Order: sequence, then structure tokens, then C-alpha cells
Amino acid sequence: MRIAIKKSLQVLTVLILALTFIGLGVWQLQRAQELKAAENVVADTGIYPLSQKASPTGTIPAESVGKQVSVTGHYMATYKAPNQKDGAGKIADWEVGLLVQSDDSAILVVRGLWDERMQSAGNNPEIVMATEVNVIGSLYPKQSDDRAFAENGELSRLDSALLVSNYRGQLYDGFIVAKSEAVRAGAVERTRIAPPKLAPPVPGFYWQHISYVVVWWFMAALVLWAPFYRRKD
Repeated sequence: MRIAIKKSLQVLTVLILALTFIGLGVWQLQRAQELKAAENVVADTGIYPLSQKASPTGTIPAESVGKQVSVTGHYMATYKAPNQKDGAGKIADWEVGLLVQSDDSAILVVRGLWDERMQSAGNNPEIVMATEVNVIGSLYPKQSDDRAFAENGELSRLDSALLVSNYRGQLYDGFIVAKSEAVRAGAVERTRIAPPKLAPPVPGFYWQHISYVVVWWFMAALVLWAPFYRRKD
């Protein structure tokens, strides 16, 4: 009786381990397929109203990250965001404005380089705080890590939570990297920031995931074969 129970437990253990390794292999295969599918997705070049892609009462939806949005309002304040990295890997200080819409909701907008904020071309209309501005740019979620120790008038990271004490209206959780700005007098010409690169939806590489599939399924086969192995004297 005791021997039968022992053998049953051994069989159960082998089956549990084998099924676990097989399951891990299937999961890894699904990740590889998801990564492949993400690489084949055609870039969305549409421009959407900000209200269609995000809400000031919640976080930025994953499917809205990186989408081009359009929003109209006026700048209430301007901040310096030090040590920011753009899509080309260049680190610089950015000028970030708090754009307030007609419903008093507000969102951070990366306008350009901080050092170039005072430069203006001959056909570049001046923007004052009351000027209505239409912004088109890429939508991003808030930053979670500080880029610098913030002094007065600076943002340690692009996160509207840092402005809660300064603005009583609703604040969008993310920010926009402006591609263009336009006022009634015309387009605002200035150097724009290359949008930061988005993290892939599935980390790693396709063949890396496939190699793990092979490893997990080999482990499953090894576990199933181990009970039948007999070491020769």
C-alpha cells in the first residue's frame, strides 16, 4: 500500500512538472506571436481630438499612447524640464507649457528646447498667455522617474501630479510632444522635439522567445523521460 502511494505521488509530481513546463512553453510562444504581430502593425498616421484618446479623469489608455492628437487652448504657465531624452537619444532641457482648454482641463505640452524659447523668426507670431493655440502632437503617459532635482519653475519629470497644488482644474495624466503649434496669425515656427521612442508592447526579441519555447519543452520531455532512466552499474 505504501509503495503504491509513493508511486502515485511520483507520477503526480512528474505530470505536474511536465504540464508546468509545457504551459511555460505555450506562454512563451504566445509572447513571440504577440511580438511578431506588433512589429507588423501599420503605423497610425491619423490625427484625433484629444478627447477621443484620453480623459482628464483617468490614465492614458495603452492604445492611445503615441497617437497624434489635436487640442486647442491657451498656455497658463511655462516650465523647464531638465535632462530629458528625445527619440534620437539626445539629452537636453525642454520647454513645457501647461495648456488649458475651454472646459478648464489642462495638459502638459512639450513645446521645444528650453534654450530656444526666446528665439523668434520674422514670421513667428508671438504667443502670450491669452493667445488661443492649436497644438498637434504625440500623446504620452506621465513619466514615473525623476530626471533631475527640480528648482523653482522646473519639473523633475513630466507628470501633472506635480502641478496639483498650482492648478485647481482637472489635469490630464499624460503629456503631448508638440509637432506643430498654430495661432490665428499663423504657424509657430521653432525646433521641435523628436518624440521619445515607445517601449515595445512585448519585451525581448522574437527568436529569444522561440529559444525559450525550445528550452521549456525540452525540460518537459526530460521530466517525462527521467522516471524511465536507469543508471547502469
